[in-house]
Amino acid sequence: MSSMPQDFSKDVAAIASIAAVPTILDVVCRTTGMGFAAVARVSEDRWVACGVRDEIGFGLQPGGELKIETTICHEIREHRAVVVIDNVAEDPIYRTHHTPQMYGLQSYISIPIILPDGRFFGTLCAIDPRPRSLNNPATLGMFKLFAELIAFHLDAHQQLAASQASLASEVQNSEIREQFIAVLGHDLRNPVASVAAGLNLLDRTEDIAKIRKLTGMMRHSLMRMSGLIDDVLDFARGRLGGGIQLDRGDEPELKAMLEQVVGELRSAHPDREVLSEFDLSGPIDCDGARIAQMLSNLVANGLTHGAEDRPVTVRAHRARDYFELSVANAGEPIPLVVRKELFKPFVRASAKPSQQGLGLGLSICSEIAKAHGGTLEVVSDAGETRFTFRMPL
Repeated sequence: MSSMPQDFSKDVAAIASIAAVPTILDVVCRTTGMGFAAVARVSEDRWVACGVRDEIGFGLQPGGELKIETTICHEIREHRAVVVIDNVAEDPIYRTHHTPQMYGLQSYISIPIILPDGRFFGTLCAIDPRPRSLNNPATLGMFKLFAELIAFHLDAHQQLAASQASLASEVQNSEIREQFIAVLGHDLRNPVASVAAGLNLLDRTEDIAKIRKLTGMMRHSLMRMSGLIDDVLDFARGRLGGGIQLDRGDEPELKAMLEQVVGELRSAHPDREVLSEFDLSGPIDCDGARIAQMLSNLVANGLTHGAEDRPVTVRAHRARDYFELSVANAGEPIPLVVRKELFKPFVRASAKPSQQGLGLGLSICSEIAKAHGGTLEVVSDAGETRFTFRMPL
């Protein structure tokens, strides 16, 4: 099985960002009389030009490639040794070598570029169709100095990129923390206030019927707070632990678990219609509790954002090589700009005044899908909004 070719565009860009490289290549050509000089990125199977000075019409531009097996740089990568050829015709090692014969060169010099951490980046090399005097201390010293200078700049570039990425990540984390605190504080305020009001009323009444009504209201508020806390914990585990953890195995009761979720939501919303169609047979390799959690979040989302006079429709079926679960509702379509961000934390499909929750439900659903090696996608138009989870079996 062949591996994907490595992308060296960042290396080409890194060399292009070093202002000294064109000057280095110009000095190399002027002081040695060589007509072509380059900084090359050399891997086990590729040779890519990153910086080029071409005065002999060799035909390479930055990003251009030579077949690695046609170059001497392949050998330099393996041995990390300097190769210098003043005159190919008189050189006992390289006069019959395929590279000079293929490219018509008579002089050649190549110095390995070794990064400060010991990694091999590539070479600083030069060629010419005529013999040149290269194998002398002045030329070798200049090439080695330039190779070290390029390695230094590359290392500085990589460290700067890493620092910028770290800074960007910290800025993002800071924004998430601020959103998290603001939304959590806002959404916990109402159920906490509801419980406090209920307790105050309990202190002033002995009416059993009224007490039961108040305790029912308080119980509902506590369930809301418990749901918020569960979402917070899942969100935190997902961010800190590299994703939601699964207890995965052959789940023979998945259909029953999904039917239970639908039943609970029907009971909680007696004025709404939730239709279900489950075509499942045999055990399914998954974390049944997490799939049920996903369904609960998706149906709750449909009930919140869907048209109140139209049903929320749930379908699940098992094919030979995949499991699919979908939840659809009618109503206003989700704007494209929102759809693109919908599975990120704290993003909501709409901003209804009655809406509750942290805006973490769809983000958690997405993480559950990823943990199962599946996908969660949304399509939304004037006809319906449909979320579809598909998992390979």
